[in-house]
Order: sequence, then C-alpha cells, then structure tokens
Amino acid sequence: MRRQLTHDIHNLIDRGRDRQLRLAVTGLSRAGKTAFLTSLVNQLRHAGIDARLDLLKSAREGRLLGAQRVSQPDLGIARFPYDEAMASLQSSPPQWPEPTRGISELRLQLRHRTRRAHGLLGSTGTLTLDLIDYPGEWLLDLPLLEHDFLSWSESQLAAMGEARQQFAAPWRQAVQAHAPEDAVDEARLAAIAEHYASSLRDAREAGFSHLQPGRFLLPGDLQGAPVLQFFPLPGVGEADRQRLETLPDTSLYQTLAKRFRYYQQHVVKPFYRDHFRRFDRQIVLVDVLGALNAGPERFEDLSLALSTLMKSFDYGKRSLLNRLFAPRIDRLAIAATKADHVTADQHGHLVTLLESLLAEPIKDLRYADVPVRAFSLASIRATDAREIEENGKRQPVLRGHGLKDEPLLIYPGDVPSRLPAPGFWERQGFSFTAFRPLAPADGALPHIRMDAALEWLIGDKLR
Repeated sequence: MRRQLTHDIHNLIDRGRDRQLRLAVTGLSRAGKTAFLTSLVNQLRHAGIDARLDLLKSAREGRLLGAQRVSQPDLGIARFPYDEAMASLQSSPPQWPEPTRGISELRLQLRHRTRRAHGLLGSTGTLTLDLIDYPGEWLLDLPLLEHDFLSWSESQLAAMGEARQQFAAPWRQAVQAHAPEDAVDEARLAAIAEHYASSLRDAREAGFSHLQPGRFLLPGDLQGAPVLQFFPLPGVGEADRQRLETLPDTSLYQTLAKRFRYYQQHVVKPFYRDHFRRFDRQIVLVDVLGALNAGPERFEDLSLALSTLMKSFDYGKRSLLNRLFAPRIDRLAIAATKADHVTADQHGHLVTLLESLLAEPIKDLRYADVPVRAFSLASIRATDAREIEENGKRQPVLRGHGLKDEPLLIYPGDVPSRLPAPGFWERQGFSFTAFRPLAPADGALPHIRMDAALEWLIGDKLR
C-alpha cells in the first residue's frame, strides 16, 4: 500500500511539472493502430542512432537521447505486444502484426537535453510517456447513453441501409419468430444475439464502420457474457411504450431492456470514467483508402462513424488544477494511414480528403481554439517509390509485394482531394492494393511522416 501511494504521489508530481504525458491511440478496425504504436516505440528507441526523425525538432537538434521501456503503471491492463509485433515484421517474409483486440498500454521514459538561449544545451530532462491503445469501435457506443432501449432499437433499425439489411437477414428471420411479451428462453436469446453480432461483423468485413454496440465487434473479456446478448427489437415503437413497460420482467422486451441498461452503466460509462478522461493527447487513425475501395455507401458510413467518434473527446486547454485532477485531451492529431499505398503526389489529397470527412468536428475544435492537425503517414513503409517511362512521360509507381508475397510494380490511382459527388463513383472506381511490409533491415523501421506526428504530439514536451 505504501509503495503504491508513493508511486501515485510521484505520478502526481510529474504531472504537475509536465513531465508525464498520456497519449492515446485509436482508430476503427484496419486503421493501423498496432503498426503505428510499434513504429512509434521503435523510432523513439532508435532516436539519435539511425531513426530518421528530421521533423521532430529535439531529434534534429541532437537533444533527444533515446527512450527505454519501463514498467507500466496499470498492472490490470494488458501490455501492448511490441515484441510480438516486431517478431512478425522481422519474419520471412515479413508479416503485419496481429491487431490488438482491447485496451493495452506501454510506458516509455524519454531522455532529452533541454534547450537554452543562443542554441546552448541545458540540463538533462525525462519525459514519462504512457501509450494507450484502444479500439475506436468502443467510442461509437457513446450515443447509447442518450437512449433507452426502445429509442435505441428504433434508431438502429432506421439506420440499416439496403446492404446492411442483407447482412441482417438471418437475424431478422430469427427475431421475428418471437413477440415482445414472450417468456425468455436463455439459449434462444443467446442464439439470436449471436445472429445480430454476426451481422455486425459481416458488415465490418464489407467495409461498414458505424456499427453498434462496439463491444459486439471487439468484446475483449466480455466474450460470451449475457451483457453482450441483446439486440434491437423490430416491430415496436414509441406508440407501444406504455404497453411494453407493463410487461413482466421475464418477457423478451424487459430482458433486452435490462441488458441494454446494464451495458450502458457497466460497459460504456466505466470506459469513459476509468480510462478516457485520463488521456492527455489523442491521435485518431483513419483508413481512408479502405473506405474508398469499399464504395459510396461505406464511405458515407465512415464519415458518420468518424463524426460520432469525434464527439467523444472532452477537449479544452488545461489549467494546472485540471492537469492534476481532471485531465482533458488538449491536443489532437487525425491521420490518414497507409500513405505509402499511393504515390507521393497523392499524399496531399489524402490530407484534404480526411479534413473534408471531418469538416464539421474540425470547425468546432478550431472555433474553440483547440489544437488539431491532420496528417497523412505510413507508420511502417510497405513500398518503395519508383518511376517508369510511359508514352515518353515519367510516371510515378510503387514497388512492393502483395499480401501473398507476389512482386508488384503499380500505379495505384488517384485520391480525390474532396468528398466525392454521387456521380464521381459512377465514373471512377478504386482498387488500392494491400502490400505486406518491406523486408526488415537493421535499424529503425522505415516510415513516412511519423516524425511529423511525433513533433505535434510530444514535441513541445521535449523543449
């Protein structure tokens, strides 16, 4: 107890002196969270040796001395699998790391020289950097707190477009055999809930993003628990509320409503209370290219999902008291990942397209004077830039290997610089190829603009 109290006091002091930073990394599935965190740790571990970090000022000036992994403070949270990720990247042929499925954490201590006037180096300082990885799908559950079960059911059924309806057909067939007043059969209820969860997983595989509840996609340690065994109930609405509320506790409707309330109180709220409010800074990773590949309905769905996700953040500049006792996210990065899957001339379009997707949230943040910046980056490069001559003109292309290790030399196509109009999808389709990582070499992992992201997220703490 005394040791833990001492540890907490040291954390509090470091927080007050701005020597501790909690950086959260999130993104929807396939956005590249695991690759980003693996690269971030790798770049900082190689700082001052062979990492290419010219856009990180402390590294460029020779003041960043390096980083070491140390014991994480939250022993009840899974360790981020950095070593396992590096082993995948260093295999033959190299493989992308297995994605993480829940919240994980890793702590680094960064050593750096402070900067004095006239370019002179000052004393040695230490920044404790806590890295927290969590699924963006969990943030999509925030709107559930604005609903009760009946209104949530109506909203979910109304949101199902034509494609989503196809994935939900087995669930609809199963649930239509039951009335709200039927007595609950636990085994049957669990089977119907699995049909609903399966429809969400199938929709995600097809490129949809705005899917609730988020824990149905990434249940973590709740796998198989009754709290994840509920679903919207078709055929009822606000006009039926009075009748439904008089049904016995053993009815299907009341059982589903009870589990929905439990999910709100014991799954959604604790994540925000115990984890989210403790984050200082945040980066949101977005697979824009994957959404373009999936087509207009999925692309629009990603826009809705990102808008929902962005509403989660408690932004605001932090006073000393806030920093000590009620930290809030005070700096945000949004990043279009896999920039190396298109040619360099398209990287700017990736950024402007991402800003278009998040236009309204970004406007609100900038109006509130909250620092936010958009990037395009590749956490771990998978291609080399090349040029070929075609019809007497030089054409940029990418060279790499596909996921089946087949050699590729391609021009992947153009990225629109703004939100595509409906007619655009009829004229042009997308087929951005997936690449495996480049063959490993000694030293730091190759990247694109990881140093720019690091400068934005932690550079001011390394002055």
